[in-house]
Amino acid sequence: MITRSVKAALVAALVLAVWFAASAWAADLPVDGDGVVSVRSAYPVGETVARLKRDVADKHIMLFGVIDQAKLAADAGIALRPSTLLLFGNPALGAQFLTANPAAGLDWPVRLLVTEDATGAVWASYTDFAWIARRHGITDRDAAFRMASEVAASIAASVVRK
Repeated sequence: MITRSVKAALVAALVLAVWFAASAWAADLPVDGDGVVSVRSAYPVGETVARLKRDVADKHIMLFGVIDQAKLAADAGIALRPSTLLLFGNPALGAQFLTANPAAGLDWPVRLLVTEDATGAVWASYTDFAWIARRHGITDRDAAFRMASEVAASIAASVVRK
C-alpha cells in the first residue's frame, strides 16, 4: 500500500520531470498581449482533443471536463467552427494560486482551448501563467506559476508534430 507521503513524492517527481522536459520548449512559445499562448496542432480537432486528453492522463493530472462549444452553439441554432475547451489541473498546485489570491480561481483550473480557424488550421491555446500571476497581483508564487506554465506548454506540445 502506498502511503500519502509516497504518493506526494511521486507526484512531485513527475511534475519536476515534466518541468525539466518542457522548460526549453516553453521558453520559445509566443505570448500575445492578452496572455494567450497558441500552438498550431498537426492534427484535426478530434485527434488534437484526444491527444491532449491522453497527455493530461499520462501526466496523472485531473481532467475536470471537456466542453464541446461548437455543439452547444449548434444546439442553440448558431454555427460555430470547431471549438472544444478542456479543463484540467493539479489541485495541490492550483490551490497555491487560490491561497495567494482567491480571484485566481477565475483562471484555475487550467483551460486549454482547441479551435479550428477559417483556413482549417487547428490551434491549442491557453493562458500563460506569468500573465495570470500579474493579472491577480500574485508575486510570491513564482516557482509554482513557472511550473504550471511549463506543464501547460508540455501538454500543448503533444499536438505539435516533432
